[in-house]
Amino acid sequence: IHKDGPWRGMEDVERATLTWVEWFNNRRIMEPLGDIPPREFEENYYRQNAQRKAA
Repeated sequence: IHKDGPWRGMEDVERATLTWVEWFNNRRIMEPLGDIPPREFEENYYRQNAQRKAA
């Protein structure tokens, strides 16, 4: 978690943790996924599957 502090209480820690988890799960660049964020990879995956089913 990037230091935004000092944190004043548990709410600040929880907010920072949730922000980091959102970044980690959705926006970080992943080399094994072709240097794109996980969210983009998942969107591409479902779009390609929908196109295959439609064909």
